[in-house]
Amino acid sequence: MKTDTIFYSLFKEFPSIFFELINQSTEQAATYQFTSREIKQLSFRVDGLFLPKNEASNQPFYLVEVQFQPDEDLYYRLFAELFIFLRQYKPSHPWRVVVIYPTRRIEREQPLQFRELFSRVQRIYLDELGDVASDSLGVKIVKLVMETEQTAPEMARQLIDQAQVEITDATTKRDLIDLIETIIVYKLPQKSRQEIEAMLGLSELKQTKVYQEAKQEGLTEGRQEGEFKAKLTAIPRMLQFGLSLEQIAQLQDLPVDVVQQTSHLFHKQNVAAFVELLHHQRSLFSPQDLAELAFLIQPLPDKIEDLSCAIAQWCKQEGHAAQLMAWRQIRSGLLSAMVEKLLGRNSDTQETPSVSVNKAMVQNAIESGESFE
Repeated sequence: MKTDTIFYSLFKEFPSIFFELINQSTEQAATYQFTSREIKQLSFRVDGLFLPKNEASNQPFYLVEVQFQPDEDLYYRLFAELFIFLRQYKPSHPWRVVVIYPTRRIEREQPLQFRELFSRVQRIYLDELGDVASDSLGVKIVKLVMETEQTAPEMARQLIDQAQVEITDATTKRDLIDLIETIIVYKLPQKSRQEIEAMLGLSELKQTKVYQEAKQEGLTEGRQEGEFKAKLTAIPRMLQFGLSLEQIAQLQDLPVDVVQQTSHLFHKQNVAAFVELLHHQRSLFSPQDLAELAFLIQPLPDKIEDLSCAIAQWCKQEGHAAQLMAWRQIRSGLLSAMVEKLLGRNSDTQETPSVSVNKAMVQNAIESGESFE
């Protein structure tokens, strides 16, 4: 069972549950966004981050790790990722780490190296939550992950009944019940979804008018988001064909400012991907290539759009096919993150921490292969 996937889905959809677990007010959930971040230098990815939405607040950010198997290297890896993240993004909030274990015996503490750091680490052992979970629907759902195959269905039925009584918003209720069902699907992979629906008493519930209306609302929202995502994804391609921002806005039926923001991020990711290429795959560039690039970049203004267009033109020249292919591969990952940002998944109110690229960083990468931060 992919417990980390379940937990990250849970925290993404219902962030208040995380704050219940760490004995903080659930109201704090509204001031945080749950996300993940790529650490480019070593190809790490921090999957669970609660970042404060208000840049000026003194709230901590939380790095969340779910660990259900013994791992001697966990804290070595965790603190390595944390401090590389701090170096790369330089967040303006103090750090806290939360590690979720099913039981204390799973943990491999490594006090020799990390004892002093544990004052900022909160360990949660699900089997020791005790009375904390007696009334909380959210914490009970977390504990459902630990239940055996024999006891999980009964506990799931109780949680569905509790959700029916306690949750008034139809969409939230539907999402919570779907999450409970998903946990059971993971725990009982040999059962079909129809069997699990019958086991949990969901067959009749899913036919009710309230549930169907909530489901239809969710499908409509998903379809609208899908259409918007497709439009955003098409903008970079249209820019490459030379269409103006106004033409793209008209063709895609989007506000000009949305197209303008997408265009700026696209060019920024172009330059960031090329700097990363110079750093990580420098063997693709001959001394003559580097001299050409230095000569090309030197007279340009420190404007991200000009840098991006110049890099694109150079990559498309004859003899640069290998660099073009590698650049596009790096760029594709960055563009996916760009679309997620524009969809508002990274933050509602603040700029997503990202690479700050400019002309000087491109020149440094050409001259020395020095990585950006």
